[in-house]
Parts: sequence; structure tokens; C-alpha cells
Amino acid sequence: MSSHDEDHTGARIKEQRRLAHLTQKQLAALLPYSYSLVNQVECGARAATPDFVAAVARVLRIDVTVLTGQPYVTELQKDRLAALVRPIREALDTYDLGADPAVRPRPTAQLVEAADLLCRAVRATRLRKAATELPSLITEMTSAAWTAPTTELWQALASTYRTAHDISVKLGYYDLSSVALDRMAWASERASDPCLSAVRQYMRALVYFREGEYTIGQRLIRAGRGLIDDLGTRESIAVNGQLHLGAAVIAARAGARNRAVVEGHLEQASVCAERTGDASEVHWLSFGPTNVELHSMSASVEMRLYDDALSQAREVRLPAGLATSRRAHYLIDRARSEMETGRPTAALCSLVAARKAAPEQTRYHPGARETISGLVHQARRTPDTLGHLAAWIGM
Repeated sequence: MSSHDEDHTGARIKEQRRLAHLTQKQLAALLPYSYSLVNQVECGARAATPDFVAAVARVLRIDVTVLTGQPYVTELQKDRLAALVRPIREALDTYDLGADPAVRPRPTAQLVEAADLLCRAVRATRLRKAATELPSLITEMTSAAWTAPTTELWQALASTYRTAHDISVKLGYYDLSSVALDRMAWASERASDPCLSAVRQYMRALVYFREGEYTIGQRLIRAGRGLIDDLGTRESIAVNGQLHLGAAVIAARAGARNRAVVEGHLEQASVCAERTGDASEVHWLSFGPTNVELHSMSASVEMRLYDDALSQAREVRLPAGLATSRRAHYLIDRARSEMETGRPTAALCSLVAARKAAPEQTRYHPGARETISGLVHQARRTPDTLGHLAAWIGM
């Protein structure tokens, strides 16, 4: 696995630090992390956690993806997924060209159903299927919306742009995800749908969350809540609850000193979940009591309270109908907590389960890759299963 010694997040941090003419001690002085941790991450002895990577990227004024190596082009090419990105990019760029005379759109009801099916495919982590079908659907729906615009069509088109965002994020194309969110705003405004606009603010907040810009992320969450505070519908309550969950995780990543803020947002989300029950069908947000529990666990992970996170993980009962994408995310969070609390065998089992449930999502999830990397460096002798996982992600 010599390739890992040359190409892992710690090695990329070392390279970018040197380009910035900083020593390890100088970098550590600019971070809320110790010199010892910087040293261990750079040599690969410790996994580069998302919060650490975001902090380094912010200090060095570079994109997080420069440090994580996303998109993972070699693996994407092996999976024949890289070639699916360009058609999505091209379809997103036709939004203001009017109707395409070569396209004969299906009836609105069929287009809305097709948009929902793509959302369902992403939640089921069938990324290849969704990415393959998405460009033609965007083109068809754009033509339909320009030819005979209706609120329903604009809503469905906004949802389809959101699917483009979701796919782009899962494959590591964050620049493309931002374009998709701009298109989502464009369609949401034409639909005059405040809930869709609020969902878009939630997605924007997560973009800044990944980049370590927590203040902007929190502002976007507040802006989203301001759009729907007075509506009082089940849809708006579910979206508001999801916004509180986003705020909780952002506050958690910003630092353990925000624990009271985190708990306040989780409590508000819980109140919303009590009112809506399982509202996983609302904008495909998976909102409901279970999602509140999962975000509470994620918040503990972000605050590096790994013992708490693991206790919560053991208490969670995942319903059979939970979206596969959420199930895989739970398993990846659990694996990280197990690794950080000295349970490498359990962590490996969680990662294997995540791969089995959602292979494409797990392979391109930076958290999963860093946990695998950490387990490899912790192991005196690499078990066959771990070796296969490491090879699978390109180590």
C-alpha cells in the first residue's frame, strides 16, 4: 500500500503547508489543534477528521477538496462515473436558453413522477442510475417549463436541480454542486415556493459547513427559517426541523463550547418531529424522530465526544424504511467513533456494513476513506478485510 504514503490527506496537508512556507508548529499556532496532532496527521498516524481538514483549509485559504483529493478521479473512472458528470454540467447550463425545439416534453404529471423517482434513487444510493438519467430529464423539464410554465413544473425542476446538487456532492464535485444550487434558487423563485427556497438555504449552509465557514452557515440557516416561520404547515414544520438539525451540526463542528447551542437546536428539532412524526417524504429530507437521533449522534462526533456518540449509536433503532443514504451515513459516523475509542474491529465491521448498504456512497465519502486510512495505520498487521477495503478506495 505504498501509494497511500504518497497520496493521503495528511500528505496533501504537508504539501500545502510547505507551499504556504509554514512549519508544523506555525500551522498549529493558527489552528485550534496541537502541534502533535498536526505532526501525526501529516505522517498518517492519525486520521484527518473533517473538522481538522476544514480548519487547515480555512487557514491556508484553499478549498477543502485540495486537501481531501476530491473528486477521486481514478476510482470514478474505474466505476465509469466520471463520464456522467459532464452531461450534468451541460444540462445545468441550459437553464436560460428557453425551450429546445428538438425536445418534446412528456405531460407534467409524468415529469413530476420522474423527478421524484430520481430523488428516490439518490436516497437509495443508486448514483449511477440517477446520474445517467438526470441530464435528459433536466433538459426535458426546462423545455416544458419555458413552453407552458406552471408552479408544479417549476417546483419539480427545482427538485431536479437539488438532485444534481446531491449527486455532485456525493461524487466530490463541489464546484458543480454550487452551480446546481444556483439553478435551484432560480427555479424556486419562479415557483414562489418558500419551503423549496428554505431547503436550498439548508443545502447552501452545508456547503459552508464542509468548508469550515460556520458563521455563514448559521446565517444561511437563520435565513431559511425566516422564509417559513409563519407558515404552520406540516411541510414547513418538517423543513424548519431539518434546518435546526443543520444548525446543531454546524454549531457542533464550530466547537464543543457550543454544546448548549447544539442541544437547543436539537430540542427544537425534536419538538418539530413530535408534531410531524415521520416526515421523510417531505422534500426527501428524511426528517422525523429517527433523524433527530442520528443528528444528535453526528453532533457528538463533530464535538469529538466519541464515547457519547458511540453510546447514542447503540441506542438508535433504525427503521426498515430509513433511506439507505442515511443508514450508510450512520454507519460511517459509528465507524469513526469506534476507531477513535479504540475499537478497530468494530469500526471495520461498521465500514463493511456501510459498503454493503451503499457501495458508491461509501467509496466516495471522505469520512469513510479517512477512517479506513486511520485503521490501516493503527494496525500492526492489516487484516484481509481491511486490506480489501483499503485497495477498494485506492490506497
